[in-house]
Amino acid sequence: MTSHHWDLILVGAGLANGLIAWRLRQQRPELNVLLLEAGPRAGGNHTWSFHQGDLSAAQHRWIAPLVAHRWSGYDVRFPELNRTLPGEYLSVTAERFAAVMEQALGDALRTGITIARLTPDTVELADGQRLTADAVIDGRGYQPSPYLAVGFQAFLGQEWRLSRPHGLTRPVLMDAAVDQQAGYRFVYTLPLAADRLLIEDTHYIDRAQLDPAQARRNIADYADARGWPLASLLREEQGSLAITLAGEPQSFWDDAQGQPCSGLRAGLFHPTTGYSLPQAVALADLIAQQNRLERRKLFALIRRHAADQWRRQRFFRMLNRMLFLAGRPEQRWQVMQRFYRLGDGLIERFYAGQLTFADKARILTGKPPVPVREAIPALLKQHLRLRAFK
Repeated sequence: MTSHHWDLILVGAGLANGLIAWRLRQQRPELNVLLLEAGPRAGGNHTWSFHQGDLSAAQHRWIAPLVAHRWSGYDVRFPELNRTLPGEYLSVTAERFAAVMEQALGDALRTGITIARLTPDTVELADGQRLTADAVIDGRGYQPSPYLAVGFQAFLGQEWRLSRPHGLTRPVLMDAAVDQQAGYRFVYTLPLAADRLLIEDTHYIDRAQLDPAQARRNIADYADARGWPLASLLREEQGSLAITLAGEPQSFWDDAQGQPCSGLRAGLFHPTTGYSLPQAVALADLIAQQNRLERRKLFALIRRHAADQWRRQRFFRMLNRMLFLAGRPEQRWQVMQRFYRLGDGLIERFYAGQLTFADKARILTGKPPVPVREAIPALLKQHLRLRAFK
């Protein structure tokens, strides 16, 4: 059994760990960092999007090489509302992410690696190698936890080349003027080129699984209704994001048993939208600022950071409970339609997770879009029967 030692080993080359490795290469090039990935390339098969206001100017500067697409403004559509909102919207593709990581990290990125076991300071590979480090960060995606109560944002997306231009000039983040089916459903569309679209069928539902055959039919029917002639399927991605309703953060982190983790595995994502890139950027910056990356200190750092985020997100979890627990599932679109009637600045701050007291008051005032007798208990409910992300 061979043995090697590193300053830091990152297990899983997804968004969060990839950004940590890349930021350390920029800020701390003297560190010996290793990034391990089970798949053939870093980033897997994903598209990560975010709003201009989600990041600071400094963060935009260092993440700029990853941005593959940028648009001015975006649209939302509901049965009783069509609206164009200002502000730039940006996307990072898995292809661009992998290319940047490969060029920046070189031999420090290893793909096709099967992990047999890991601890806060060791990684054992299936081929018998034993790697040691001052710290190991587990960034292999969301892990089921008995200490979180969640709903789900389940989606299936297809990237299509069309036989003629589609005519879209900006993304449609939510088109909820569609059959709602099992819960709050919308279609998300990104115009990647004049004749190329990413179309996602997305559902806020009580279970993690989405019927892929039905989602594909939904996408085909939507494209047909929009007059988009689908010529060739270039790529398909499918996933489920946890939408946090309630939880026990102290127990969540006690259960980690000192293992530093990142990204979705650390619960670092927007609790309502599921967007994870802003949180991943913030964590990468935080880690790059540390003098020493020792396992105990790193675990404590990430735990404190996640606890701070949990406190900041209390209002969002309350709104999520109203979305999932009040009213009928097929009427959930009314909650979102009402939200998108609010001011541009409030909506921008909502996505950035930076609501003011006045913003929160504005969201809660007026006639609720769900029955009052159900909305108030859902808003106030703190202790739900916890269920894991399955």
